[in-house]
Amino acid sequence: MLFNVPAVEDVRCAVVGHVEVVEFARVDHVPRPGEIIQAQETWTEPAGGGAVAATALQRLAGDVIFFTAFGDDEVGHRAEQELRARGLRIECVYRDEPQRRGFTYLDSGGERTITVIGRKLVPHADDPLSWAELGEVAGVYLCGADPGAVREARRAAALVATARELPTLKEAGVELDALVQSGSDESERYRPGDLDPPPRRVVTTEARKGGHYAEGDRRGRWAAAPLPGPLVDVYGAGDSFAAALAFALGTGKSTDEALAVAAETAAHQMTNPGLRGGV
Repeated sequence: MLFNVPAVEDVRCAVVGHVEVVEFARVDHVPRPGEIIQAQETWTEPAGGGAVAATALQRLAGDVIFFTAFGDDEVGHRAEQELRARGLRIECVYRDEPQRRGFTYLDSGGERTITVIGRKLVPHADDPLSWAELGEVAGVYLCGADPGAVREARRAAALVATARELPTLKEAGVELDALVQSGSDESERYRPGDLDPPPRRVVTTEARKGGHYAEGDRRGRWAAAPLPGPLVDVYGAGDSFAAALAFALGTGKSTDEALAVAAETAAHQMTNPGLRGGV
């Protein structure tokens, strides 16, 4: 077992989100303006929030459906093939535009610095996908969709979404079991009244400090889990955390128990380079 959270193979979960084909470069530091540096290692793989989350859920639930969209070009088709080769079940459509890509520096401190290239491609409710199956899943993590697809995702026992999608979530008008936001990124910031109905839980991550949450009138904190090995990089830790939270809430765990599972999953992700070795 890769970490202490046991896989529950008879549980089905899903991700509704996006893919970026990311070129990773491991460097001593992110170059300063005008500076030229030498990469120590490079590789390219389908990644981004949706692919990260689906990979994390595969370690927990075993049975994972990934609803997404790809660009209808060589890069997009190759990304689908590589994700299927990981053992993921892909429900997808192709858009008549280039596949979204990205470039990520991974520095000696484990931090990731990301540039994305192209429009985020997400699944829509009117795409010919197996949306009805979401009524049979324990948890869904949503990191990219149109409002109708958010409503489809609400069929699940537990629906967790990232605050990066606040405008879409607001238009969808569904109740989330948890909204996950970053305590340090203003682009991932929820304020009371932003969503109607409000989320059942608002979970705020604080990197190595763990984080805090609000659940109605209840307030609480959780601690970051110890790493099960040396820190490699933090790429994907946030989406892994949120996906594991959806799994744990969907399988009936309490808020504190679910956050512990999520923290341990994020810690495991930080001991792998990018997504390699994560399955």
